[in-house]
Amino acid sequence: MGCYRPVLSPKCFLILVTTLFFYCFATAKTRNSLERGSSLSVEDDSDFLISPDKSFTCGFFGVGTNAYWFSIWFTNSKDRTVVWMANRERPVNGMGSRVSLSRDGSMVLRDVDGTIVWESSTSTPTGGAERAELLNSGNLVLKDSQGKTLWQSFDFPTDTLLPNQPFTKSMKLISMLGKGNFGTGYYSFYFDNDNVLRLIYDGPDMTSVYWPNPSNRVLANGRTNYNTSRIAGFDEMGNFVSSDDLKFSAFDMGMRVKRRLTMDYDGNLRLYSLSGSTESWVITWQALTQQCKRGKCSCPRGYEVADTTDWHKGCKPKFQPTCSQSQQWKFMQIQHADFYGFDLIYYESISFLRCRKQCLEDCRCQAFSYREDSCYTKGALFNGYVSPNIPGSIYLRLPQSVDTSPPTNPNVFNTCRINVSTTHTSTSKRERWIYLYSFASAIGAVEFLFILSGWWLLFRRSHGAAPPQEDGYALLSSQFRMFLYAELKKATKNFKEELGRGASGVVYKGVLSDERVVAIKKLADIYKGEQVFWAEVSTIVKVNHMNLLRTWGFCSEDKQRLLISEYVENGSLDKHLFPPNFLGWKERFKIALGIAKGLAYLHHECLEWVIHCDVKPENILLDSNFEPKIADFGLAKLSQRGGLNSVSSHIRGTKGYMAPEWALNLSITAKVDVYSYGVVLLEILKGIRFSNRVVENSDGEEAELKRFVKVAKRKIQCGEDQWMEDMLDPRLEGQFSRNQAAKMVEIGISCVEEDRNKRPTMDSVVQMLLECEEEHNIQQ
Repeated sequence: MGCYRPVLSPKCFLILVTTLFFYCFATAKTRNSLERGSSLSVEDDSDFLISPDKSFTCGFFGVGTNAYWFSIWFTNSKDRTVVWMANRERPVNGMGSRVSLSRDGSMVLRDVDGTIVWESSTSTPTGGAERAELLNSGNLVLKDSQGKTLWQSFDFPTDTLLPNQPFTKSMKLISMLGKGNFGTGYYSFYFDNDNVLRLIYDGPDMTSVYWPNPSNRVLANGRTNYNTSRIAGFDEMGNFVSSDDLKFSAFDMGMRVKRRLTMDYDGNLRLYSLSGSTESWVITWQALTQQCKRGKCSCPRGYEVADTTDWHKGCKPKFQPTCSQSQQWKFMQIQHADFYGFDLIYYESISFLRCRKQCLEDCRCQAFSYREDSCYTKGALFNGYVSPNIPGSIYLRLPQSVDTSPPTNPNVFNTCRINVSTTHTSTSKRERWIYLYSFASAIGAVEFLFILSGWWLLFRRSHGAAPPQEDGYALLSSQFRMFLYAELKKATKNFKEELGRGASGVVYKGVLSDERVVAIKKLADIYKGEQVFWAEVSTIVKVNHMNLLRTWGFCSEDKQRLLISEYVENGSLDKHLFPPNFLGWKERFKIALGIAKGLAYLHHECLEWVIHCDVKPENILLDSNFEPKIADFGLAKLSQRGGLNSVSSHIRGTKGYMAPEWALNLSITAKVDVYSYGVVLLEILKGIRFSNRVVENSDGEEAELKRFVKVAKRKIQCGEDQWMEDMLDPRLEGQFSRNQAAKMVEIGISCVEEDRNKRPTMDSVVQMLLECEEEHNIQQ
């Protein structure tokens, strides 16, 4: 008897095969993990990871025809918005590139030629990562065989933060270069050394913090710098909180909304919500509420584009700048325009003709702004800005030979019309491209300090004040103005009360007409001190930090040169540190940390890098809370952002605090300040001045310092029980934190290394001190 064998018809067979094919395809499309030994290929559009709830996709994201990035993006957004990239600066080829979880437990991205472009570095002797998973949060994690997370994309953000993603002190959100250009841009969101979240423009030619208002102190901006944890983040509801007290919420606050916080390429930080109906993004909060919506960049008459292919390089003059007295000048008026900041001098109650004359007589003056009897001479032409809302005019200083006739192209200047609406509208592709550059200055790099005025107005209104239209401008200029000599003579009662004196002049106490108590520094010899005076003025207008002495203005009248700064109650550090005076441990640590923060700002954060060149106890002032403020910038050097190397024409500083490179005629870098800081730090610890034998013996100070360092190193290496007590001020009588003291001794020794390459940077010094700041257990 024969067997019955069922036979599938061709039609049924085709249906079965098709079903199995689509089932397998769907399974491949929805996998959320990658096992060890597996890989994703750039050539297969369906080869990717997807989160279990299908919110996020991880794979190769392509732009153009042959540029791909290993990325994570929102699956259901209209434009597949990217939230993370592994190879931001190095796209891979569209043929043959792949990312794999290698046999040694590391995720590796290789280009077509086998070059490793990126890797997770998670291979370990115990096995490394076993699998990669894309979570519903958008976090790509690598786990070992025990399920422990070895690596996660949340620790390495690019320009976007997602809900429940911690944002810590070691992280930055860095913008893209432009729409569709994923390269690292110039705008960043980060925690600074003062524990405050800030926005900064860090371009090829200049650097500038622009949010929150850098002219305000931390508390005035609604922030605090007392919490050193430096952590922030936002939840799925849209509530953002930070350790510096920055708090904000999305206007559509609620659950079941996809959100992202992005550092956009135009320099604004925005919180977005994804519309479920349109699959497009809606702005629900932004840091800068009064921003240009459309802008046009071009050069004023007398200037031309430095590089037609790159507006970041700004404009350059068509003429050769000169200080020759034979040069004939004229001024070109541009109505409703200004260059915000960079004022050389601010004059009140002055005529237009006198304002014009002041600019002509100052070789550094490139333009002046005049309105309502006030004059602002400009030493640099950054932040060029035209708007009907700007009162007054800017007058550019140009040689007589320069043609200033109206050009055929009406867009002769950087234009930006303010729109106070916070609604983010879309523009054409070309307009978006131009939008990136709407903040380019007339001759400089892209940045937008000018929007600070709008931010300040909004801040003031939110606190019940209705400021005048010009308050924003006053922010940038009125804090530093020119005083009359008679005004200062009256304030000091004919220079009656002397606070101190140094090589460059004498400091007197005074009270201004507005009741501000100030310190007025009067140069002793105008001919010898002129260079020092203008060096200090040019430095002061570029710096602003809680640990730097705040200066209100200056006087330059006939042969009189004076600087007016805030009065600091407790005087200089040397008056409190050395016998018979005494400082407790808490004050010593606070002072050491504050000085480090101030120097780190000068070296790494301010507009132009600054080397102080004369760090010593006499130049460290202490306020009523013993918070240090670095003073006396008369010997400071300004350097370009690209580097601090330079050779000085003469030795600067104070013997006993000067780095060896001064005497060796080596190039001068920020490490000279690090050396001086190290000497000051060791003096804070020991309570004595290492340079007190300089007069008696030219090498005495070196011998004393070297002896201390040599003994300290030997005691530390030998592990002697009482080494710390021997290295510290005996007057402390054991009342100090051992952890803090050990770290400070270590830092001090490393700072005074003769080889400057072995000295730390000031930002690393700040970081080391912050790590032990919370130590409060005083050893008895």
